[in-house]
Amino acid sequence: MYSQRKLKMNTSKKLQDIKVAVDAVVFGYFDKEDLHILLIKRNIEPFKGGWALPGGLVLDDENLDDAVRRELHEEAGIKPDFLEQLYTFGNVGRDPRNRVVSVTYLGLVNPSYHQLSADSDADDAQWFSVNKLPDLAFDHKEIIDTALKRLRTKIQYQPIGFNLLNEEFPFSDLENLYKTIIGQEIDRRNFRKKIMSYGLLNETQNVKKEGSGRPGKLFTFNQEKYKELEEEGFYFEIK
Repeated sequence: MYSQRKLKMNTSKKLQDIKVAVDAVVFGYFDKEDLHILLIKRNIEPFKGGWALPGGLVLDDENLDDAVRRELHEEAGIKPDFLEQLYTFGNVGRDPRNRVVSVTYLGLVNPSYHQLSADSDADDAQWFSVNKLPDLAFDHKEIIDTALKRLRTKIQYQPIGFNLLNEEFPFSDLENLYKTIIGQEIDRRNFRKKIMSYGLLNETQNVKKEGSGRPGKLFTFNQEKYKELEEEGFYFEIK
């Protein structure tokens, strides 16, 4: 009786057969344009010929961070300066081939510093406006929505937006970037006062001519100052 019960319990158990993947939502910002997302055109099934986030399966001897950086380099030819884990997506049926759990990442790059080059499982790699995305493979629209929500929240308390700008930029570019990401108008006077009070910008000797107005001064982000303030318990808050 005992042996029959034990046999029944053993046969009712299923062996785990779950694959682990990584996917990356990489944002890019073009001056005076919408926020953009990097997508690749798949050259394998499923969704062959469709657009998707860059990513793939993690190798047996590979760390997660190494896996996502490898996939970004192989499928799009880029190496983001800012990259952090976003969320884990693992609903049953999200991939028609296997049970796949995806550890997703949020990345930020300045597109002018990166030349896209598709390879591996991708036929093409392009930037798409977050407001004009094509139909996406798998559950990648849900992943992008989650990443956008994280970015819009995070940029208001941590100065990650500087990763999207040129090394030197007019203050108006920083204003436009925040307005674009947050998705609403900001109090320009209060925004400038708050940013400048932190001492996070270094004024350069260079200027940029925009429109019919007088040339605007160019600034750089003071990374060392931010690290110093962060160690002191500094809380970057922009609303």
